[in-house]
Amino acid sequence: MTARTKPPFRADHVGSLLRPKALKDARAQREKGEITAEQLKAVEDREIAAVIKKQEDVGLKAVTDGEFRRAFWNYDFLGALDGAEAYLGVRKIKFEGVNPKPMMMRVTGKLGTFTGHPMIEHFKYLAAHARAVPKMTIPSPSSMHFRYGRDAIPASIYPDMGDFYRDLGQTYRKAVRAFADAGCRYLQLDEVNLAYLCDPKLREQVSERGESADELPGIYAKLINAAISDIPADMTITMHLCRGNFQSTFVASGGYGPVAEVLFNSINVHGYFMEYDSDRAGGFEPLRLVPKGKTVVLGIVTSKSGTLESKDALKRRIDEASKFIDLDQLCLSPQCGFASTEEGNILAEDEQWAKLRMIVEVAQEVWG
Repeated sequence: MTARTKPPFRADHVGSLLRPKALKDARAQREKGEITAEQLKAVEDREIAAVIKKQEDVGLKAVTDGEFRRAFWNYDFLGALDGAEAYLGVRKIKFEGVNPKPMMMRVTGKLGTFTGHPMIEHFKYLAAHARAVPKMTIPSPSSMHFRYGRDAIPASIYPDMGDFYRDLGQTYRKAVRAFADAGCRYLQLDEVNLAYLCDPKLREQVSERGESADELPGIYAKLINAAISDIPADMTITMHLCRGNFQSTFVASGGYGPVAEVLFNSINVHGYFMEYDSDRAGGFEPLRLVPKGKTVVLGIVTSKSGTLESKDALKRRIDEASKFIDLDQLCLSPQCGFASTEEGNILAEDEQWAKLRMIVEVAQEVWG
Protein backbone atom coordinates (compact mmCIF):
# COMPACT_ATOMS: atom_id res chain seq x y z
CA MET A 1 0.00 0.00 0.00
CA THR A 2 1.44 3.36 -0.97
CA ALA A 3 1.86 6.14 1.59
CA ARG A 4 0.21 9.37 0.49
CA THR A 5 2.58 12.31 0.20
CA LYS A 6 -0.10 14.69 -1.05
CA PRO A 7 -3.66 15.35 0.05
CA PRO A 8 -6.12 14.02 0.83
CA PHE A 9 -4.18 12.03 3.42
CA ARG A 10 -4.93 8.56 4.79
CA ALA A 11 -6.02 10.20 8.06
CA ASP A 12 -7.70 13.53 7.32
CA HIS A 13 -10.54 15.69 8.56
CA VAL A 14 -13.21 17.91 7.06
CA GLY A 15 -12.17 21.21 8.62
CA SER A 16 -14.26 22.83 11.35
CA LEU A 17 -13.46 22.25 15.02
CA LEU A 18 -15.31 22.98 18.27
CA ARG A 19 -14.77 26.58 19.34
CA PRO A 20 -12.89 26.90 22.66
CA LYS A 21 -14.65 28.79 25.47
CA ALA A 22 -12.25 31.75 25.27
CA LEU A 23 -13.15 32.25 21.61
CA LYS A 24 -16.92 31.90 22.20
CA ASP A 25 -16.70 34.43 25.04
CA ALA A 26 -14.73 36.90 22.90
CA ARG A 27 -17.22 36.63 20.03
CA ALA A 28 -20.13 37.24 22.42
CA GLN A 29 -18.32 40.27 23.86
CA ARG A 30 -17.69 41.62 20.36
CA GLU A 31 -21.38 41.26 19.46
CA LYS A 32 -22.28 43.35 22.51
CA GLY A 33 -19.64 45.95 21.62
CA GLU A 34 -17.63 45.20 24.77
CA ILE A 35 -14.38 44.58 22.87
CA THR A 36 -12.98 45.90 19.57
CA ALA A 37 -12.54 43.96 16.32
CA GLU A 38 -8.77 44.06 16.97
CA GLN A 39 -9.22 42.51 20.42
CA LEU A 40 -11.37 39.75 18.96
CA LYS A 41 -8.78 39.11 16.23
CA ALA A 42 -6.06 38.76 18.88
CA VAL A 43 -8.09 36.03 20.62
CA GLU A 44 -8.79 34.32 17.26
CA ASP A 45 -5.08 34.43 16.36
CA ARG A 46 -4.06 32.90 19.68
CA GLU A 47 -6.71 30.15 19.61
CA ILE A 48 -5.99 29.28 15.96
CA ALA A 49 -2.25 28.97 16.61
CA ALA A 50 -3.07 26.62 19.51
CA VAL A 51 -5.55 24.49 17.51
CA ILE A 52 -3.10 24.11 14.62
CA LYS A 53 -0.54 22.68 17.05
CA LYS A 54 -3.16 20.31 18.55
CA GLN A 55 -3.99 18.93 15.09
CA GLU A 56 -0.29 18.36 14.41
CA ASP A 57 0.17 16.74 17.84
CA VAL A 58 -2.55 14.12 17.15
CA GLY A 59 -0.71 13.20 13.95
CA LEU A 60 -2.78 14.87 11.21
CA LYS A 61 -0.82 15.72 8.06
CA ALA A 62 -3.26 18.47 7.03
CA VAL A 63 -4.47 21.21 9.37
CA THR A 64 -7.12 23.94 9.23
CA ASP A 65 -7.85 27.03 11.30
CA GLY A 66 -10.91 25.17 12.62
CA GLU A 67 -13.03 27.85 10.85
CA PHE A 68 -12.56 29.80 14.11
CA ARG A 69 -13.07 33.18 12.41
CA ARG A 70 -16.50 32.17 11.02
CA ALA A 71 -20.01 32.02 12.40
CA PHE A 72 -21.18 29.73 9.56
CA TRP A 73 -19.33 27.35 7.23
CA ASN A 74 -20.85 29.12 4.21
CA TYR A 75 -22.25 32.61 4.77
CA ASP A 76 -19.03 34.26 5.98
CA PHE A 77 -17.41 33.37 2.65
CA LEU A 78 -20.35 33.95 0.31
CA GLY A 79 -21.44 37.20 1.94
CA ALA A 80 -18.02 38.78 1.32
CA LEU A 81 -18.08 38.15 -2.47
CA ASP A 82 -18.65 41.12 -4.78
CA GLY A 83 -22.32 41.35 -5.76
CA ALA A 84 -23.65 39.13 -2.94
CA GLU A 85 -24.85 39.63 0.62
CA ALA A 86 -25.88 37.55 3.61
CA TYR A 87 -28.99 38.64 5.54
CA LEU A 88 -31.47 37.27 8.08
CA GLY A 89 -34.59 35.84 6.43
CA VAL A 90 -36.86 32.77 6.66
CA ARG A 91 -35.34 29.30 6.24
CA LYS A 92 -37.07 27.06 3.68
CA ILE A 93 -34.83 24.03 4.11
CA LYS A 94 -35.16 22.82 7.70
CA PHE A 95 -33.02 20.68 9.99
CA GLU A 96 -34.61 17.78 11.88
CA GLY A 97 -35.11 19.43 15.26
CA VAL A 98 -33.23 22.57 16.26
CA ASN A 99 -32.47 25.12 13.50
CA PRO A 100 -29.69 27.69 13.13
CA LYS A 101 -30.16 31.45 12.92
CA PRO A 102 -32.01 32.02 9.60
CA MET A 103 -29.09 33.44 7.63
CA MET A 104 -29.77 33.66 3.87
CA MET A 105 -27.97 34.74 0.69
CA ARG A 106 -28.96 37.01 -2.17
CA VAL A 107 -27.38 38.53 -5.25
CA THR A 108 -27.26 42.34 -5.13
CA GLY A 109 -25.31 43.08 -8.31
CA LYS A 110 -23.50 41.51 -11.23
CA LEU A 111 -21.09 38.73 -10.25
CA GLY A 112 -17.88 37.88 -12.10
CA THR A 113 -15.44 40.29 -10.46
CA PHE A 114 -13.25 39.46 -7.48
CA THR A 115 -11.70 42.42 -5.67
CA GLY A 116 -10.32 40.39 -2.77
CA HIS A 117 -11.62 38.50 0.25
CA PRO A 118 -10.82 38.50 3.99
CA MET A 119 -10.32 34.72 3.93
CA ILE A 120 -7.18 35.07 1.81
CA GLU A 121 -5.57 36.64 4.89
CA HIS A 122 -7.09 33.92 7.08
CA PHE A 123 -5.33 31.33 4.92
CA LYS A 124 -2.01 33.21 5.12
CA TYR A 125 -2.19 33.19 8.92
CA LEU A 126 -2.87 29.44 8.92
CA ALA A 127 0.01 28.76 6.51
CA ALA A 128 2.42 30.89 8.55
CA HIS A 129 1.72 28.87 11.70
CA ALA A 130 1.47 25.33 10.28
CA ARG A 131 4.20 22.72 9.92
CA ALA A 132 1.68 20.32 8.36
CA VAL A 133 -0.10 21.03 5.05
CA PRO A 134 -2.47 24.02 5.51
CA LYS A 135 -5.95 23.22 4.20
CA MET A 136 -8.55 25.85 3.32
CA THR A 137 -12.28 25.15 3.19
CA ILE A 138 -14.87 27.24 1.32
CA PRO A 139 -18.51 26.59 0.35
CA SER A 140 -19.12 25.18 -3.12
CA PRO A 141 -20.51 27.74 -5.61
CA SER A 142 -23.82 25.83 -5.68
CA SER A 143 -24.38 27.24 -2.17
CA MET A 144 -25.29 30.57 -3.76
CA HIS A 145 -28.28 28.95 -5.46
CA PHE A 146 -29.65 25.67 -4.08
CA ARG A 147 -31.39 26.77 -0.87
CA TYR A 148 -33.21 29.68 -2.50
CA GLY A 149 -33.42 29.14 -6.25
CA ARG A 150 -34.68 32.14 -8.18
CA ASP A 151 -35.62 34.02 -4.96
CA ALA A 152 -31.96 34.89 -4.36
CA ILE A 153 -31.25 36.02 -7.92
CA PRO A 154 -33.33 39.03 -9.02
CA ALA A 155 -34.50 38.86 -12.65
CA SER A 156 -33.67 42.57 -12.87
CA ILE A 157 -29.96 41.64 -12.47
CA TYR A 158 -30.02 38.22 -14.17
CA PRO A 159 -32.96 37.73 -16.54
CA ASP A 160 -31.12 34.63 -17.82
CA MET A 161 -30.00 32.07 -15.20
CA GLY A 162 -27.30 30.85 -17.59
CA ASP A 163 -25.59 34.25 -17.22
CA PHE A 164 -25.80 33.96 -13.43
CA TYR A 165 -24.11 30.55 -13.43
CA ARG A 166 -21.44 31.77 -15.84
CA ASP A 167 -20.62 34.86 -13.75
CA LEU A 168 -20.67 32.93 -10.47
CA GLY A 169 -18.22 30.44 -11.98
CA GLN A 170 -15.93 33.35 -12.95
CA THR A 171 -16.09 34.86 -9.46
CA TYR A 172 -15.10 31.52 -7.99
CA ARG A 173 -12.36 30.91 -10.57
CA LYS A 174 -10.74 34.20 -9.49
CA ALA A 175 -11.24 33.43 -5.78
CA VAL A 176 -9.72 29.95 -6.08
CA ARG A 177 -6.79 31.40 -8.04
CA ALA A 178 -6.28 34.03 -5.33
CA PHE A 179 -5.97 31.27 -2.71
CA ALA A 180 -3.49 29.48 -4.99
CA ASP A 181 -1.48 32.68 -5.44
CA ALA A 182 -1.39 33.04 -1.62
CA GLY A 183 0.26 29.60 -1.45
CA CYS A 184 -2.78 27.36 -0.89
CA ARG A 185 -2.25 23.88 -2.35
CA TYR A 186 -5.09 22.08 -0.56
CA LEU A 187 -8.56 23.56 -1.02
CA GLN A 188 -11.89 21.93 -0.19
CA LEU A 189 -15.28 22.86 -1.61
CA ASP A 190 -18.05 22.08 0.88
CA GLU A 191 -20.83 20.73 -1.35
CA VAL A 192 -23.94 19.75 0.58
CA ASN A 193 -26.32 20.36 -2.29
CA LEU A 194 -25.46 17.35 -4.45
CA ALA A 195 -26.13 15.18 -1.38
CA TYR A 196 -29.39 17.08 -0.75
CA LEU A 197 -30.40 16.20 -4.33
CA CYS A 198 -30.39 12.53 -3.27
CA ASP A 199 -33.32 13.18 -0.91
CA PRO A 200 -36.79 12.74 -2.49
CA LYS A 201 -38.24 15.44 -0.16
CA LEU A 202 -35.71 18.06 -1.27
CA ARG A 203 -35.96 17.05 -4.93
CA GLU A 204 -39.69 17.73 -4.64
CA GLN A 205 -39.03 21.19 -3.15
CA VAL A 206 -36.81 21.97 -6.15
CA SER A 207 -39.55 20.86 -8.55
CA GLU A 208 -42.19 22.89 -6.70
CA ARG A 209 -40.22 26.08 -7.27
CA GLY A 210 -40.05 25.35 -11.01
CA GLU A 211 -36.54 23.90 -11.34
CA SER A 212 -35.44 20.42 -12.41
CA ALA A 213 -33.80 18.22 -9.78
CA ASP A 214 -32.51 16.06 -12.66
CA GLU A 215 -30.76 18.98 -14.37
CA LEU A 216 -29.20 20.68 -11.33
CA PRO A 217 -26.35 18.16 -10.79
CA GLY A 218 -25.09 18.79 -14.34
CA ILE A 219 -25.42 22.57 -13.90
CA TYR A 220 -23.52 22.42 -10.61
CA ALA A 221 -20.83 20.19 -12.16
CA LYS A 222 -20.13 22.83 -14.84
CA LEU A 223 -20.12 25.55 -12.19
CA ILE A 224 -17.60 23.69 -10.01
CA ASN A 225 -15.40 22.89 -13.02
CA ALA A 226 -15.36 26.59 -13.95
CA ALA A 227 -14.42 27.44 -10.35
CA ILE A 228 -11.36 25.18 -10.41
CA SER A 229 -10.32 25.75 -14.04
CA ASP A 230 -7.32 27.97 -13.27
CA ILE A 231 -5.45 26.06 -10.56
CA PRO A 232 -1.72 25.29 -10.58
CA ALA A 233 -0.75 21.71 -11.45
CA ASP A 234 0.35 20.96 -7.86
CA MET A 235 -2.90 22.08 -6.21
CA THR A 236 -5.35 19.51 -4.79
CA ILE A 237 -9.08 20.26 -4.81
CA THR A 238 -11.40 18.05 -2.77
CA MET A 239 -15.13 18.18 -2.26
CA HIS A 240 -16.97 17.45 0.97
CA LEU A 241 -20.48 15.98 0.77
CA CYS A 242 -22.89 15.86 3.68
CA ARG A 243 -26.58 15.98 4.46
CA GLY A 244 -26.57 18.86 6.94
CA ASN A 245 -24.72 19.33 10.21
CA PHE A 246 -25.96 21.73 12.89
CA GLN A 247 -25.74 20.92 16.61
CA SER A 248 -25.69 17.20 15.74
CA THR A 249 -28.87 17.38 13.60
CA PHE A 250 -29.31 16.87 9.84
CA VAL A 251 -31.39 17.95 6.84
CA ALA A 252 -31.36 15.19 4.21
CA SER A 253 -31.42 11.41 3.75
CA GLY A 254 -30.72 9.18 0.77
CA GLY A 255 -27.83 7.28 -0.83
CA TYR A 256 -25.54 8.86 -3.45
CA GLY A 257 -27.05 6.90 -6.38
CA PRO A 258 -29.01 9.75 -8.04
CA VAL A 259 -25.88 11.95 -8.44
CA ALA A 260 -23.03 9.39 -8.46
CA GLU A 261 -22.31 9.38 -12.20
CA VAL A 262 -22.11 13.20 -12.41
CA LEU A 263 -20.33 13.47 -9.07
CA PHE A 264 -17.49 11.09 -9.88
CA ASN A 265 -17.16 11.41 -13.65
CA SER A 266 -18.21 14.96 -14.60
CA ILE A 267 -16.58 16.98 -11.79
CA ASN A 268 -12.83 17.56 -12.01
CA VAL A 269 -11.95 17.44 -8.30
CA HIS A 270 -9.20 15.12 -7.05
CA GLY A 271 -10.98 13.66 -4.05
CA TYR A 272 -14.27 13.36 -2.16
CA PHE A 273 -14.92 13.55 1.58
CA MET A 274 -18.07 11.44 1.79
CA GLU A 275 -20.51 11.25 4.67
CA TYR A 276 -21.02 7.59 5.57
CA ASP A 277 -21.59 7.58 9.33
CA SER A 278 -25.26 6.51 9.28
CA ASP A 279 -27.69 4.55 7.13
CA ARG A 280 -29.06 7.89 5.86
CA ALA A 281 -26.08 7.89 3.47
CA GLY A 282 -26.95 4.56 1.86
CA GLY A 283 -24.44 1.86 0.91
CA PHE A 284 -20.98 1.93 -0.66
CA GLU A 285 -22.20 0.63 -4.05
CA PRO A 286 -21.98 4.06 -5.81
CA LEU A 287 -18.20 4.01 -5.18
CA ARG A 288 -17.85 1.51 -8.04
CA LEU A 289 -18.24 4.53 -10.36
CA VAL A 290 -15.17 6.35 -8.97
CA PRO A 291 -12.47 6.42 -11.69
CA LYS A 292 -8.85 5.43 -11.06
CA GLY A 293 -6.78 8.39 -9.95
CA LYS A 294 -9.49 9.86 -7.70
CA THR A 295 -9.59 9.42 -3.92
CA VAL A 296 -12.52 8.87 -1.57
CA VAL A 297 -12.17 9.84 2.09
CA LEU A 298 -14.62 7.67 4.01
CA GLY A 299 -16.49 9.69 6.61
CA ILE A 300 -17.37 6.70 8.79
CA VAL A 301 -16.44 8.33 12.10
CA THR A 302 -19.33 10.53 13.25
CA SER A 303 -18.77 14.10 14.40
CA LYS A 304 -22.35 14.26 15.68
CA SER A 305 -21.72 12.36 18.93
CA GLY A 306 -18.85 11.90 21.34
CA THR A 307 -19.13 8.10 21.46
CA LEU A 308 -15.87 6.63 20.19
CA GLU A 309 -16.27 4.06 17.43
CA SER A 310 -14.48 0.72 17.76
CA LYS A 311 -11.41 0.31 15.58
CA ASP A 312 -12.58 -3.12 14.46
CA ALA A 313 -15.95 -1.74 13.32
CA LEU A 314 -14.20 0.97 11.29
CA LYS A 315 -11.85 -1.55 9.70
CA ARG A 316 -14.83 -3.73 8.75
CA ARG A 317 -16.48 -0.76 7.03
CA ILE A 318 -13.28 0.13 5.16
CA ASP A 319 -13.12 -3.50 4.07
CA GLU A 320 -16.75 -3.33 2.93
CA ALA A 321 -16.08 -0.16 0.87
CA SER A 322 -13.02 -1.79 -0.73
CA LYS A 323 -15.35 -4.29 -2.45
CA PHE A 324 -16.44 -1.39 -4.72
CA ILE A 325 -13.26 0.73 -4.95
CA ASP A 326 -9.56 -0.11 -4.60
CA LEU A 327 -8.33 0.15 -0.98
CA ASP A 328 -5.46 2.30 -2.25
CA GLN A 329 -8.02 4.94 -3.36
CA LEU A 330 -9.48 5.21 0.15
CA CYS A 331 -8.70 7.39 3.19
CA LEU A 332 -10.44 7.95 6.55
CA SER A 333 -12.03 11.00 8.23
CA PRO A 334 -15.02 12.14 10.29
CA GLN A 335 -18.21 12.47 8.22
CA CYS A 336 -18.30 16.25 8.67
CA GLY A 337 -16.73 19.05 10.65
CA PHE A 338 -17.29 19.21 14.39
CA ALA A 339 -18.70 22.75 14.21
CA SER A 340 -20.26 23.71 10.88
CA THR A 341 -21.51 26.76 12.76
CA GLU A 342 -19.96 28.44 15.78
CA GLU A 343 -22.41 26.66 18.12
CA GLY A 344 -20.75 23.30 17.38
CA ASN A 345 -22.02 19.73 17.62
CA ILE A 346 -23.09 18.09 20.88
CA LEU A 347 -19.83 16.58 22.11
CA ALA A 348 -16.89 17.64 24.26
CA GLU A 349 -13.54 18.91 22.98
CA ASP A 350 -11.67 15.94 24.45
CA GLU A 351 -14.08 13.61 22.59
CA GLN A 352 -13.34 15.46 19.35
CA TRP A 353 -9.58 15.01 19.84
CA ALA A 354 -10.01 11.34 20.78
CA LYS A 355 -11.81 10.75 17.49
CA LEU A 356 -9.13 12.50 15.43
CA ARG A 357 -6.37 10.59 17.27
CA MET A 358 -8.16 7.29 16.61
CA ILE A 359 -8.53 8.13 12.88
CA VAL A 360 -4.75 8.58 12.68
CA GLU A 361 -4.18 5.24 14.46
CA VAL A 362 -6.66 3.30 12.31
CA ALA A 363 -5.20 4.78 9.11
CA GLN A 364 -1.71 3.66 10.18
CA GLU A 365 -2.99 0.16 10.97
CA VAL A 366 -4.88 -0.18 7.65
CA TRP A 367 -2.53 1.53 5.20
CA GLY A 368 0.79 1.48 7.04
